[in-house]
Amino acid sequence: MIDRYSRPELTANWSDDARFALWLEIELAVCEAMEHRHRVPIGTAAAVRARAEGKLDARRILEIEQTTRHDVIAFLTHVEELAGEPARWLHLGMTSSDVLDTALALQSVRALDTILAGIDGLASALAARAREHAQTPMMGRSHGIHAEPVSAGLTFARWYAEVMRSRARVARARETIAVGKIAGAVGVYGNLDPAIEEEALTRLGLAPETVATQIVQRDRHAEVLGALALLGTAIEQIALGVRHWQRTEVSEAEEGFGKGQKGSSAMPHKKNPILSENLTGLARLLRGYAGAALEDVALWHERDISHSSVERVSFPDATILADFMLARATSLVTGLVVHAERMRTNLEASGGLCFSEAVLLALVAKGLPRQQAYVYVQRCAHAALAER
Repeated sequence: MIDRYSRPELTANWSDDARFALWLEIELAVCEAMEHRHRVPIGTAAAVRARAEGKLDARRILEIEQTTRHDVIAFLTHVEELAGEPARWLHLGMTSSDVLDTALALQSVRALDTILAGIDGLASALAARAREHAQTPMMGRSHGIHAEPVSAGLTFARWYAEVMRSRARVARARETIAVGKIAGAVGVYGNLDPAIEEEALTRLGLAPETVATQIVQRDRHAEVLGALALLGTAIEQIALGVRHWQRTEVSEAEEGFGKGQKGSSAMPHKKNPILSENLTGLARLLRGYAGAALEDVALWHERDISHSSVERVSFPDATILADFMLARATSLVTGLVVHAERMRTNLEASGGLCFSEAVLLALVAKGLPRQQAYVYVQRCAHAALAER
């Protein structure tokens, strides 16, 4: 949906050309494993590779699919057009989901590797700002009300910590999804051998599904989109903080504003937190994909395809969206203009009321019962608020 803003390699990962190239690689990996067990003639995979690799025509496959109404059969038909007789040994004992789910795993792993690199970039930017403002005092707030002093660096450090937790979740999800399946119809190896599956998947850098049906189990896919949803929420946490800082009444920080940039078609004075608001909205969209993935987990018996239509949209969109959000959030953090003087002005705005706890504890240390001391300090604090 926003692939024009994403890195080209991530967009290309979800293209028809990339998908069909992976399908061929999977078929050849299985074919080679079968050659080693004398299930197919030696040299079959090499012959098909020589005639078909790099020559697949996505438009031709989609054209065939208009007749077959089956994507994998259309693909195999095209490979036979290119490779001729040796192609008859492809797909022996396999079912379509062996190819589809294994390819989706490979695409997901590649996409998550790109996203992990993006997370590292955002984390680095946050760490730099945390160090820069470790000694920049500002007012801490709870319920939006002045509480006690903190440093601006502490806020950046908190965001950094949450982003790093998201990184750990995405890394775990990458391992969870790095699973394929070459087990045939309903996953019982009726015309296959687990040793063939293991060898083929090892060639591809994947592990076999622990217990497959006709498909790889979809809790794995839900974990991926769930991890991305939480990553989006971590980015939203940053965006929400910036939006508060940029409010006119607060003015403690603001998004970078480029030369020639305009904030409003009607009000020339406006400088709006558009990047942060954009990220807040996109986080909602990313969480929506996680909800759809949870609905995909429970399927009928050994398989149905109600999940398939969802994943054809959700996985490309969610990974491209997450990558875009990371790039935008990194730019936001790097370009953020921090107004340290305004932070100090706001810190002093209450005339020292933020130190009420210190006064309370001093009275307790002098011998007053804590609740009585609390009443005294609260009465004085509220009077100071009312009378300015």
